[in-house]
Amino acid sequence: MDFIERLSQDPRVTIRKSGAPIATGKCVVYWMQRAQRALDNPSLDIAIQLANELRRPLVAFFAPLPFYPHANLRHYRFLAEGIPDIADELAKRNVGFVLRTYPQHHLHKFCQEVEAAIVVGDENPMREPEEWRRRAAKQLQIPLWTVDADVIVPSKLFGKEHFAAHTIRPKMNALLPQFLLPQLNANANIAWRKPEGLSSLPVAEDFTAGWKLDRSVSPVMTRRGGSKAALSRLEAFVENELERYAEDRNHPEIDGTSRLSPYLHFGHISPITVALAVRDSPVSEKTKEAFFNELVTWRELAINFVKYNPSYDTMECLEPWANRSLSAHSGDERPVLYTDAQLDQAETHDPLWNAAQKQMVLTGWMHNYMRMYWAKKILEWSSTIVDAFRRAVWLNDRYEIDGRDPNGYAGIAWAIVGKHDRAWFDRPIFGQIRYMSFASTSRKFNSKKYIEQITQLERGRSEDSEGGQLRLIG
Repeated sequence: MDFIERLSQDPRVTIRKSGAPIATGKCVVYWMQRAQRALDNPSLDIAIQLANELRRPLVAFFAPLPFYPHANLRHYRFLAEGIPDIADELAKRNVGFVLRTYPQHHLHKFCQEVEAAIVVGDENPMREPEEWRRRAAKQLQIPLWTVDADVIVPSKLFGKEHFAAHTIRPKMNALLPQFLLPQLNANANIAWRKPEGLSSLPVAEDFTAGWKLDRSVSPVMTRRGGSKAALSRLEAFVENELERYAEDRNHPEIDGTSRLSPYLHFGHISPITVALAVRDSPVSEKTKEAFFNELVTWRELAINFVKYNPSYDTMECLEPWANRSLSAHSGDERPVLYTDAQLDQAETHDPLWNAAQKQMVLTGWMHNYMRMYWAKKILEWSSTIVDAFRRAVWLNDRYEIDGRDPNGYAGIAWAIVGKHDRAWFDRPIFGQIRYMSFASTSRKFNSKKYIEQITQLERGRSEDSEGGQLRLIG
């Protein structure tokens, strides 16, 4: 078995279009999409190994699109802020970088221009990106591999949808030592030189100029995208906050979580980078276990859910027990019904829910504990389960920087239709879905302080616009 065949059998690799690399090809192309980074990127590592074996240069091709579902200016700005970091770090690894956008985004045309021998891309379990990969495999005349680069344990090793954390955790823990390892981060042996006349946008240019996209949600100026910002956030978390993570993570009024989810969503940082930093820190094993439960078990359970359940963003993803229970209560009278506009503007009677909604709108991020309460109240205030799920997805994807992500869809499904949960005591509207109230939730943390912080944040926006300094919680 030769080197390339062995490499193709890496558990992270999926062969989308088979065949040997084209002998006359002039380069290897890395089709960057989900893993937008040059550090600890298994897709890039495999592409570099292929290029070195073939004695060819490697070029990364990155082509953002204006029609990604639910994406708006907030998301595109965060993505764009990471592009200079990508270009800088790829150059250090002797890898070329070409940036294009719609309508010059076609992978197969780019591969023809540079006379590629083979393409390596990122895996992505979401519906639209998966369709793009299938289409690319049909259009390309050269082999296409995709690599599962944004998980620690390759998703396909689980083979099916898992229904709870306790079912996936034993297998995850058994496989973790095999995959939670320092990455190669090797350099390409042959530098790529851009052919004369090959078009590529400046990495600092506003590529959204002229695009028809939703510009009604403003970018978050206090949280910057990119690998450098992600690594800085990781360092601050490990040094200053990780030690108290187990105690503080469910307290929205405290800066107790990593707040890395936006960077993980865009691939600006690898979960492997994060996990190794936590694993090698001096904190207690209890703390490490608590963090790994979130980063590894729950995050990769969410990816498993999206990969194997085509109804991941609708109520149709629910389990039979939840279907029976919710159906039995579908006619229950709601205490209050709010419109989409009232929810969007945080105009409810519940100050805690309003605070959570405002945190998301103002900062592009909502504390993990509040996300549960937020979604469950949408269920309580909507006329149907279908409408509740739709509204939660709409608001989450519109305002969260880490929206349009497996974690978000799994969280909404957990809160509204009991996904990855068990049946609880039967009650009106919720049936056997786990219930959260203002009173019970407020007993878990200092809700009054959290609400005050968001109120100050909202007031501070006017001061910030006049040149004052504003510190965001979260």
